[in-house]
Amino acid sequence: TFEKLLIANRGEIACRVIKTCKKMGIKTVAIHSDVDANAVHVKMADEAVCVGPAPTSKSYLNMDAIMEVIRKTRAQAVSLNVSICCSFLSSLSLQASEGVTFIGPDTHAIQAMGDKIESKLLAKNAKVNTIPGFDGVVKDADEAVRIAREIGYPVMIKASAGGGGKGMRIAWDDEETREGFRFSSQEAASSFGDDRLLIEKFIDNPRHIEIQVLADKHGNALWLNERECSIQRRNQKVVEEAPSTFLDPETRRAMGEQAVALAKAVKYSSAGTVEFLVDSSKNFYFLEMNTRLQVEHPVTECITGLDLVQEMIRVAKGYPLRHKQADIPINGWAVECRVYAEDPYKSFGLPSIGKLSQYQEPLHVPNVRVDSGIQQGSDISIYYDPMISKLITYGSNRAEALKRMEEALDNYVIRGVAHNISLLREVIIHPRFVQGDISTKFLPEVYPDGFKGHKLTDLERRQLLATAASLYVVEQLRSQRFLGTPRIPIAKSKKSSWELSVHLGDGIYPVAVSKDGSSFSVEVDGMKLNVTSEWNLASPLLSVTIDGTQRTIQRISRNASGETSIQFLGTVYKLQILTKVAAELSKYMPEKAAEDTSSILRSPMPGTVVAVSVKPGDMVSEGQEICVIEAMKMQNSMIAAKTGKV
Repeated sequence: TFEKLLIANRGEIACRVIKTCKKMGIKTVAIHSDVDANAVHVKMADEAVCVGPAPTSKSYLNMDAIMEVIRKTRAQAVSLNVSICCSFLSSLSLQASEGVTFIGPDTHAIQAMGDKIESKLLAKNAKVNTIPGFDGVVKDADEAVRIAREIGYPVMIKASAGGGGKGMRIAWDDEETREGFRFSSQEAASSFGDDRLLIEKFIDNPRHIEIQVLADKHGNALWLNERECSIQRRNQKVVEEAPSTFLDPETRRAMGEQAVALAKAVKYSSAGTVEFLVDSSKNFYFLEMNTRLQVEHPVTECITGLDLVQEMIRVAKGYPLRHKQADIPINGWAVECRVYAEDPYKSFGLPSIGKLSQYQEPLHVPNVRVDSGIQQGSDISIYYDPMISKLITYGSNRAEALKRMEEALDNYVIRGVAHNISLLREVIIHPRFVQGDISTKFLPEVYPDGFKGHKLTDLERRQLLATAASLYVVEQLRSQRFLGTPRIPIAKSKKSSWELSVHLGDGIYPVAVSKDGSSFSVEVDGMKLNVTSEWNLASPLLSVTIDGTQRTIQRISRNASGETSIQFLGTVYKLQILTKVAAELSKYMPEKAAEDTSSILRSPMPGTVVAVSVKPGDMVSEGQEICVIEAMKMQNSMIAAKTGKV
């Protein structure tokens, strides 16, 4: 094995590589930007070196600085998982001449497969099914429109060197093609240092299924089954699982054999992923090959029992593969949810930044794995991807894996930033998802008006009201005591019943609570519910049993005016709990008028202003672009909400 390995990456993937290196007895060197000085991967590594300021182009993609660190630390091997641009490739060749081994495929395979135009031509020659489209580089917006018309709308415009949904736009007409060309080329240049674009037919309503391949330097290659990655937003995966509910053994084998044929055609040696679009008739088309360890690799590890990072290191050292194709099993089922610092109520997830004031992973739930690169106190900044972690659950079958995921999401504590747990939980319990009836259009089809959180049934609403009322009473009783004794020695005898008014959504509900030991009898809508719990108010998680049904809730916040926020079934609900007297008096309180924001353009997220399209005094019409904001490597056009003068 190697004595020392440098990891030219950050976040959860850097931590993942370090864990395997520790297991193999390999010392690790982490690189970091100045804002990442206290990052988890920096603390986990044996050595850490700063390579520049926050922007990735000046730090994690700064090859001169990385090469200097390799020389200084005398690392024998380098693990890269970033999108590799041309400057990397020349440096990799230089490393090879200096006796440094790259953990991954050779430069020829990276160059061939990293370029979507060349990879498509190679795939065609290797008899791999490909999507109809233009096989060259698109020069400008006019040529993009001409090509799009020839192919026929809709078309997909994407960065040749791209990945991760960046530099990708769907266009349904000439105007969208021009706009897509502009944004995709700008995103591609800032993310990958390469603004070349290609255009191909957009296959409407497909599934996104990928095959994990593993190859060595001795001509051996295996396919390690598939991953279903169809749940996406903005072309970025959100929920993945292995295996897929859709593939039969014949289609799986055909896709696996084509993926291996492509790997062998480019003399691939390492772990890689061949991505396919699959239509409703199980026809599959080559999309791209990722020459790196994919974000969603843990689900493959769960069902095959292989450590892909360890296999990559062994291959890089020159060992042949230890397994034959017949040895690769499908044991059980694994599901991965990507937990992001995002507000799911805005376009299924606009980035959120801030400090993680409280953070607790649900590792006490059985068969749960969390791959993260953050901890309590970590900052989520505008400079990098807003991923918090990858939450993986495993079961003997799909139903078991999904049930465990539901439990894990309920037990995940994240405070200080907005997060997408409510969306993830809704997806995995949705009847269409449970039946396996999914496509890349799942989110816009299921939530055509955007995601609004969990819609409570009457029973769930009563459970929430009863839980909130019981929690309020527990607080009142606790506030009367100090160190186990009453605050006022001559206080009246204990009260055992309360009449409350609870405001939830558009409704105000009278709730009667009576105490019986540690449990409460709560009357809501004329129905009695029994609520029991240990009522540990210091814990961020509360396990509550309502008429025999166990629920894990989180109380996010509360204030002196009775307002409280409770996370229930994944979604945070705002309630106001008042005594009957206080509720009657509250009608005399003046209401705060809402701010009129129609004349203001307010960025929905923090980011960098990369373009301003207007100047003071300009007349603008509703829907006209005012400026472009770049946040977490994605460009967003800000438009005027009404006609007016700037």
